[in-house]
Amino acid sequence: MNSMKFCTACGGPLAIKVPADENRLRHCCQTCGLIHYQNPKMVVGCIPEWQDRVLLCLRGIEPRKGLWTLPAGFLENNETLAQGACRETFEETRAQVDNLRPYRLFNISHVSQVYMMFRARLKAKNFEPTAESLQVRLFTKDEIPWEEMAFPVMEETLKHYFQDRAQGTFPFQIGDIVRRINPTPPA
Repeated sequence: MNSMKFCTACGGPLAIKVPADENRLRHCCQTCGLIHYQNPKMVVGCIPEWQDRVLLCLRGIEPRKGLWTLPAGFLENNETLAQGACRETFEETRAQVDNLRPYRLFNISHVSQVYMMFRARLKAKNFEPTAESLQVRLFTKDEIPWEEMAFPVMEETLKHYFQDRAQGTFPFQIGDIVRRINPTPPA
């Protein structure tokens, strides 16, 4: 649970407690009684396709600066999932995509995020780095920098994509990304 200290409505102090008729801890204002609900963030992105290649970007911002990813980011208010995926792709690569098809939805509950990834057609071979990316490049399956991927969800998306492409079918599926816990080294 994110730690909030003050109410956004009245500025009063918050307490973490289970409100009446609820079953979860919430931030509750001790002055006005407002319950501050915190919900998962929606992340949207694309697998921009160009012939037998996909477009990846080398992150120019934290987290995971200097590692590769598919273009994706947080959905904004007042936009659809597809609009957000197109916007994020453009913001990170200056590429324009169309023909978006829902491909994968991943629940990442340990960071309170839900990822919606689309397959998309790259409209033209026009792309370039932006303030958010150090490099933007098309990759074949054999060129993907697997050891330099920024996020497990993007690695999983690409693995599914290449498996599905080999089969010639791209079913929509829902999955979970579970936190990888490093074992404690022996003493």
